[in-house]
Amino acid sequence: MPSADRMPTARFRGSPLAAGFASVAGWSFDLFDLFIVLYVAGAVGKQIFPSSRPTLSLAAVFASFAVSVLLRPLGAAIFGQYADRHGRKRTLVIVLTGVGVSTSLMGLVPTYGAVGLLAPALFVMLRVVQGVFVGGVVASTHTLGTESVAPHRRGLMSGLVGGGGSAIGAAMASVLFLGVSAAFPGDAFYVWGWRVMFFSGLLAALLSFVTFVSVEESPAWREAADRSGPRIPLRALVARGERGRFAVNLAVASGAGGMYYLTAGYLPTFVEKVNGLGPTPKGGLLLASSLIVLISAPLAGMASQRFGRRRTMLVLGAVNIVVAPLLLWRMSRLGADDLGALTLTAMALTFIAGGCHAPVIAYLNERYPTALRSRGTALCWNIGFMIGGLLPTFVSLASPGLRDIPSRLIGFVIGALVVYLGANLLSPETREVTTADASRQDPGKSSDDPITYAEPSAEPSA
Repeated sequence: MPSADRMPTARFRGSPLAAGFASVAGWSFDLFDLFIVLYVAGAVGKQIFPSSRPTLSLAAVFASFAVSVLLRPLGAAIFGQYADRHGRKRTLVIVLTGVGVSTSLMGLVPTYGAVGLLAPALFVMLRVVQGVFVGGVVASTHTLGTESVAPHRRGLMSGLVGGGGSAIGAAMASVLFLGVSAAFPGDAFYVWGWRVMFFSGLLAALLSFVTFVSVEESPAWREAADRSGPRIPLRALVARGERGRFAVNLAVASGAGGMYYLTAGYLPTFVEKVNGLGPTPKGGLLLASSLIVLISAPLAGMASQRFGRRRTMLVLGAVNIVVAPLLLWRMSRLGADDLGALTLTAMALTFIAGGCHAPVIAYLNERYPTALRSRGTALCWNIGFMIGGLLPTFVSLASPGLRDIPSRLIGFVIGALVVYLGANLLSPETREVTTADASRQDPGKSSDDPITYAEPSAEPSA
């Protein structure tokens, strides 16, 4: 019989709270990694990719970032398959360790002045490895939490992981940057500060240990594993009769990803190039804009649980297609002296836009059976957000000058929302689908019915 002093630990270990914490924290480190590279781009460009033209150095850094983003779908396929066969928890431990070690090793890359071309080669290689591991993060974080909580909490968990996790990651990177910049002021940041930023990636490896000792496997995956049915191959995602499902899911994720990168993702460039903000006010605005999503994303997730995923995403898309262009137009009319109004407008923009991707995790989970869920969710999410992540580049390419950025950005935002709304119009409602028993029917059978993989949940959804 376990001793009394060990019982609280055991209860926490098996609780949905532990799984939810691991999912939110794991996804936070995905965005944390993203923002580290953005904050140290200047230093990395100078030390690893030097050039007589500073813009070329920055372009090389962002190209290495793009390599990582493009490899995420590969990581989703590899680790999604592993998560479906061997468990969400084990996968989370592996990918977080991989992300943490590869990120921290970037801080050890010698400078171009010391080893020549070997420096950028090593840096890009580590970005490749990191991209594969980060692609696998979704396979575990986007399934472990939602499969572990009660059905009526799935929407909230989706919002906490998808929106809250990204907001926490961005906020962590901002706070770290402010602290490291203060500890290594001026030229010292270009010598050691950027390396310390990368060393912080070891926190992800530490989190993997915490997950290992404090989190139990998803009950839905354990139940599916106990039944030990036939393994479903990856090609089942695009088998005859399933391509339409995959295409619609991908379109929903692409629209949501486009909204994220065209608002929160493009905001640093917008306020610097269009509004003329300096580093300090820019940092404060971005931190406030990130934290507001901690409110909007869980609210949107809970709304999807009460009113349905499809209806909630349609309402969010309709609100955004009207309000987001107006907020962007308003921001374009403000200058650096209007910091208060600019900050409030930016917060309003990220508040409404942050809700778009909050229900997507639960929606994707409910579209696939347990034995295929990690692969289906991870591939749709990573490919969708990869497509969305490329849109800011096209905004810049479509803008002849800085004054043209707002109008082009508004056009791309409307385009992303048209895709998002259209895909949701083609989608079924998934709220009543149970993730705990989703593969009891034949999951390998092709069908045009978008919910043949799952059974209606007997438990109340709200």
